[in-house]
Amino acid sequence: MSAIEQTEAARPRGTRLPRRARRNQLLGAAQEVFVAQGYHSAAMDDIAERAGVSKPVLYQHFPGKLDLYLALLDQHCEALLHSVRTALASTTDNKQRVAATMDAYFAYVEDPGGAFRLVFESDLTNEPAVRERVDKVSLECAEAICEVIAEDTGLSRDESMLLAVGLGGVSQVVARYWLAADSKVPRDTAVGLLTSLAWKGIAGFPLHGIDSH
Repeated sequence: MSAIEQTEAARPRGTRLPRRARRNQLLGAAQEVFVAQGYHSAAMDDIAERAGVSKPVLYQHFPGKLDLYLALLDQHCEALLHSVRTALASTTDNKQRVAATMDAYFAYVEDPGGAFRLVFESDLTNEPAVRERVDKVSLECAEAICEVIAEDTGLSRDESMLLAVGLGGVSQVVARYWLAADSKVPRDTAVGLLTSLAWKGIAGFPLHGIDSH
């Protein structure tokens, strides 16, 4: 029984949830359905049933399936961006920054809810609103990394952005491969290996204004 089903089973019949709580409950149910079935195969009936509500209740909060999907996408794109920014701010040691940032991507794909599939493996990428959100979060994550690189190396913004896009792209692609392949390599070891690879490259750029170390 899922957490949503357990919550519903424990709640007395006729109990009304506050609007925000109901919205979060519906988003949780929708995430389970979209991750399991994909956007095109999922139906609002499935989501309402998973949430234990009637379709009219679902439509009170989300006018259509795309609206529900985009709300989820917004939520999980923001979560990724927050994780990357938190990792970058977690230390002033640049090697540890690289490791923390890469680990943020690994943690994101390892989350049991599978939200990363909505962001990086969506079957709806031809939908402009979806593509816009996915491109935006990738760009914003790269910009956050770019700021640190530019500040520490003195490279131009364009040069720093190229490196940032590379670091972010490698992190999410390898993390997804690691999960999909059911790798026997522990997460901390995988992050360490990837960090060593990236650090050997990024450490070659001298720190701006002081000697390299």
